Amino acid sequence: MNDARPLILIADDDPDLRRMVRLHLEELPVDLLEASDGLSTLETILTELPNLVILDVMMPGYTGWEVLRYLRNKPRVRKIPELANVGVIMLTGIGETLNELSSPMYGADDYIDKPFKARDLLAKIKTVLEKKGFEIPDLDD
Repeated sequence: MNDARPLILIADDDPDLRRMVRLHLEELPVDLLEASDGLSTLETILTELPNLVILDVMMPGYTGWEVLRYLRNKPRVRKIPELANVGVIMLTGIGETLNELSSPMYGADDYIDKPFKARDLLAKIKTVLEKKGFEIPDLDD
């Protein structure tokens, strides 16, 4: 297991949603970053090397799918171990069926639909981070 604190990027163009997600995640042993559009999301990923990205689909600039496709398909990016192993949870209000079909196709580790329950998001974050080698305490502890 990795003893370091995982770094999570919250990427959404809605500042209220970013604030809400941040409030829920501040109780976990994680470090947090934020981005408000596709370009700043991609720049932050490439410079800060987060372990997990909570990625909105519909953002200005690049969409979440474009950001994810770049991460998963660019040979230069895939050669960087930290980026090849970055976890991605798609967060969107496009509809459960579309999200369920498209997120795995683009290479997301998981997805969650807006509106969502904080407990569901936290469970997905815990699952993805544990698959990446991080130990996250149980949510009820």
